[in-house]
Formats: sequence, structure tokens, C-alpha cells
Amino acid sequence: MAGKFDPNNAQNLMEIEKQFAVKAVEQAQTYWNLLEKVNPKDLKLTKYDDEIFDHLMATFPELNQEPYEKLVKIDEDWMKSKDGKNRWRTFIESYKDKVKDYNFGSLIRTDARDEYGESNTIFVTRIQFYAYEIARNRLGLNEKAHQIAIEDAAKEKAKKEKEAKAAAKKKGGKS
Repeated sequence: MAGKFDPNNAQNLMEIEKQFAVKAVEQAQTYWNLLEKVNPKDLKLTKYDDEIFDHLMATFPELNQEPYEKLVKIDEDWMKSKDGKNRWRTFIESYKDKVKDYNFGSLIRTDARDEYGESNTIFVTRIQFYAYEIARNRLGLNEKAHQIAIEDAAKEKAKKEKEAKAAAKKKGGKS
């Protein structure tokens, strides 16, 4: 029988890491689809949005300074600094018993003015994702992303319609 699980000595199993990555990508795609369909200022991500927003702004006053550049563009070095890690750890742990999967990994856009992409994405905890995106939505910082998402969806729809017409035309010519 196996002993008690010790996460500090656990090996990284490639299959588990892949499953976490798949979940993070699925969440990112879902969020991008929401940004396309819902005005970000009307988007509610959790039942604790008000609390998370107020807590973020009180805990990190440097994020609460107009024009909100530190919310628009995430400073990963600041987040991962010794002080940043300590402050974020306290913030994150306060949602342990409130927000499901609060410490699961999530992908976030480092620049709110652009879409998800290899150079515009970092891995954060779910509650950090919520904190940034709730603030971005409330403060109107996701408007550009909203427009990009709408344009991307329109281009994708036009592409599919064109492919469907081409397929129908090809099928009709063979009969």
C-alpha cells in the first residue's frame, strides 16, 4: 500500500501536466469566446467579483492607478519578485475556501489589448486570472480585446461560409 502523498517529492508526470495544460487552454478559449459575445463591462466571472475587485485594489494599490497600465500590461517580473510572490500568496490563499479551483493554473493575456498568443500569455493561478480580468473588465481595459474577438469571429464565420460554398460547388460539379 502506498504511503501518504508528499507533493514536495512528487514527480511531474507528463500525462498529468498535459491534462492541466489542456484544461488551461480550454478555459482560455472559453474566456475569449465570452469576450466576443459579452460586453466586458457586463461580464461576471464569479459570485465574488465585487469582493475580488475590492480586495485586489486594496492589496495592490499600484494596480489601482490611472491609466491602469499595470493592469493593462502584466509585469511578470514584479509578480514573481520576492515581495510580489509573498503578497500574491496571501491574496490567493484568502480564497481557499471560497473560489473553486482557486489555485489551479490558468492562462492570462499579459497585454489586455491583444489576444491570446505565445508571446502574450503567461501561466497564473485561477484567482489571479479572476482578479486581473475582473479589474480589466470593470475598468474598460478589455474593450480592445472585445473588438478583436468580434472581428476574429466574423472572419472565421466568413471563412467557413466560403469553404461550404466551395464544397457545395465542387459536389454539384461532380454529379
